[in-house]
Amino acid sequence: MRPVSDFQSKTAVWEARADLVVLGSGVAGLTAALRAQELGLRVLVVTKAAVEDGNTRWAQGGVAVVLEDQHDEGDSVGRHVEDTLVAGAGLCEPDAVRSILHAGPGAVSWLRQAGARFDPGAAGLLARTREGGHSAFRVIHAGGDATGAEVERTLVAEATGRRLPVLERHIAVDALLTPLGAVAGVTVLDPDGVPGVLRAPAVLLATGGLGQLYQATSNPEIATGDGLALALRAGAQAADLEFVQFHPTVLYTPGARGRCPLVTEAVRGEGAVLVDGAGKSVMRGVHPLGDLAPRDVVSAAITRRMGQAPGGIDDHVFLDATGVSGFATRFPTVFAACRAIGVDPARDPIPVTPAAHFACGGVVAGTDGRTGVTGLYAAGEVARTGLHGANRLASNSLLEGLVTGAGTAEAVAADLAAGLLADPRQGREPRPGAVPVADRDALQRVMSRYAAIGRDAEGLAVVGSVLDLSTEDRPLRTHRDVEDAALTLVAQALVAAAERRTESRGCHVRADFPERDDELWQRSQLIRLSPSGQPVLADPVPAMGVA
Repeated sequence: MRPVSDFQSKTAVWEARADLVVLGSGVAGLTAALRAQELGLRVLVVTKAAVEDGNTRWAQGGVAVVLEDQHDEGDSVGRHVEDTLVAGAGLCEPDAVRSILHAGPGAVSWLRQAGARFDPGAAGLLARTREGGHSAFRVIHAGGDATGAEVERTLVAEATGRRLPVLERHIAVDALLTPLGAVAGVTVLDPDGVPGVLRAPAVLLATGGLGQLYQATSNPEIATGDGLALALRAGAQAADLEFVQFHPTVLYTPGARGRCPLVTEAVRGEGAVLVDGAGKSVMRGVHPLGDLAPRDVVSAAITRRMGQAPGGIDDHVFLDATGVSGFATRFPTVFAACRAIGVDPARDPIPVTPAAHFACGGVVAGTDGRTGVTGLYAAGEVARTGLHGANRLASNSLLEGLVTGAGTAEAVAADLAAGLLADPRQGREPRPGAVPVADRDALQRVMSRYAAIGRDAEGLAVVGSVLDLSTEDRPLRTHRDVEDAALTLVAQALVAAAERRTESRGCHVRADFPERDDELWQRSQLIRLSPSGQPVLADPVPAMGVA
């Protein structure tokens, strides 16, 4: 039996009950909540900000899906699967990839029936574009480059119309665990920091990613890894945490911190090219797909080129989209962001740089959301289903959220009906106490310098030392405390995995081990917490030279 966590800092003063508590209001969370409600479950959604403020709304590119009678000649779900496996660099789980992508057309059909409006193309078909790593034009989009906003609008409208209960500006702190280690609810802080308890036999983590580990990210301020930290403390395992995808092109502004405007990959899909400070192509000769190579390849190439400081510029490159006709209409979000810094994409190259974008790893979960802890489920970016492997294929994330969100709701309903879940009354509140919290500014600076693109043993050791020196035990009285504690734990787990993986693969690039090593490392690393609360690698260490 795992010891009860001491994460909670105050005794709860209010309580609510449900059949399913959904943490997060993005595509995975709201899809799951709506489907669970359809199945007759009492659902309660909890979100840290306003219901529409999750990461989903910022997704620009689109939804990668092969729809019947709406695809390139010769394209198929099978080819979509192949592209995903190639991008994942040997660490995808093929069965999970096939399951999610084959369910994609049905999920998109449901979303369109709910009111989502995708951009029309010729002959009554939907418009489609192509992004990095895709062998065909199969990415459908909305509002030009505002697909995530349209998906979120649709789901929020549906939730509002169905009177789906939502607790806004509440943050989950820890899981309630029964004496046998099953999850039976969560503790939360309300907008004023008043602690409460939500009792439920099922809790779904749909909390998104961990982009705020880094100084520059495409993620909003709320992407602080809370759900992953909660899962680890509840006894779940995580995997593939070392694979953080950096989007090759966010809009560069000197000294930028926090969320930076994304310049969608679809701009390159429409013909834009990357050039360095001397005006030379960044991707020529790097990869057969050139500017549409997978994101890990493009981000690494940009980072290498910036290190050479061509033209005296060492912190960004340029995206030349002057040949893309109708830019302002096709990419209104990107156009507005560019004009805000005085750049006209029709005449000027766009200054861009890589930034933290997507966590390919997360809580180990099936495509049905089930984790190794009874009553705990995970879907969306917080989950590691095996779809993404070592590098996510562009625009697979919204599709994953739709498919696994609905599948998780059905799994919860089935588990409840079969009597497999715990009695929420048996859930115990964690004991009050203080936990390690690192200074956020120091954490982001050292993670950006030594644990982003291009890592090595010496730099990762520096990260560990800085985290140790800047960490103090603190009671969790505020939302900021909870977020900073989560960032601290997730950073420690990520560094542990990155130190161990002595190769370069996908998003994980080691300067001291530049080659991919399939003999030793074509496998995922599992991470759990030790009894003392430290992240440890749960899988056996292979002997050197032994497969």
